[in-house]
Amino acid sequence: MSYVGRLAPSPTGAQHLGNARTFLVTWLACRLAQGRLLLRIEDLDTPRTKPGAIQQAMDDLRWLGLDWDSDENPSALGTFLLQSERENRYAEVLAQLQEKNLVYPCTCTRSEVESAASAPHESILDGVVYSGHCSNRNPSDAKGLLDQGIAFAWRFRFREGFLSWFDELYGLQRLNAKELLGDFVVGRSYGVTAYQLAVVVDDHDSGVNQVVRGNDLIYSTFRQQAIYEAMGWQSPHWLHLPLVVGADGRRLAKRHGDTRLSRYRETGVSTESLLGELAYSVRLLDSKRKISARELLTELRSNKHWIQQIPTENTVVDLPAVA
Repeated sequence: MSYVGRLAPSPTGAQHLGNARTFLVTWLACRLAQGRLLLRIEDLDTPRTKPGAIQQAMDDLRWLGLDWDSDENPSALGTFLLQSERENRYAEVLAQLQEKNLVYPCTCTRSEVESAASAPHESILDGVVYSGHCSNRNPSDAKGLLDQGIAFAWRFRFREGFLSWFDELYGLQRLNAKELLGDFVVGRSYGVTAYQLAVVVDDHDSGVNQVVRGNDLIYSTFRQQAIYEAMGWQSPHWLHLPLVVGADGRRLAKRHGDTRLSRYRETGVSTESLLGELAYSVRLLDSKRKISARELLTELRSNKHWIQQIPTENTVVDLPAVA
């Protein structure tokens, strides 16, 4: 099976150091396997999409020296896929999940979900665990709610028991997803598809069989794995990477200073300097030195175990990260 990977920036904000490192490893893994690398813009969260952010993300990738290949089923824009253009396809898959009774309409508000999660252990993993208050409903109940003008979310019904999958860096992942994560939202009654469903449909339809992304999405993988199983689709291989975090241990954000790639470009930081820092931070180089993406690719061709060299712990940066 040929390798098919993807770069999937979100245009809700500028791409930063953490994004760059994930993009770099994604690109290296695909090019070393002589695979196809697709570009998808995850723009479903349209109210938060920043003007010009899509073009800026592509400019950032090109500045880093990371190229991508055309999708065999591209959007009208030709070389990449826009999630915002695929709501009809997501609706088709949601309808199939409804036919299987694997989703149900949930009228619980966010505050109601949070107030129902009173036990301390219910939120230790990945946010508040849904109580299952509406899980006795069936998909057919949605019509009555719509007739009454009651808004609802479509929740995916986790199966009972343990769910497991394997990560190339973190190894076997296994837990009782229904108990520890809870049924999750895949869509809204007003037609907006949630990330968990959209990303699975996109990866399946594009033939993506290798997913590289940050370890903050490990618990999301359980949700996506469940959708793959429900649809009878082959799930991709997973590789989750440590995050780049601030001194407080939290993901990079404005509070940590300006880590935008556009800032580095504008202030004259060389691509080779930045990539050298990023490669060293995940042990792909044994010392900090300037290097291009292509040069790094060449150096790694003889190293069959480079992924196992990547540390599992997050990387703390104390700005400025690059001089």
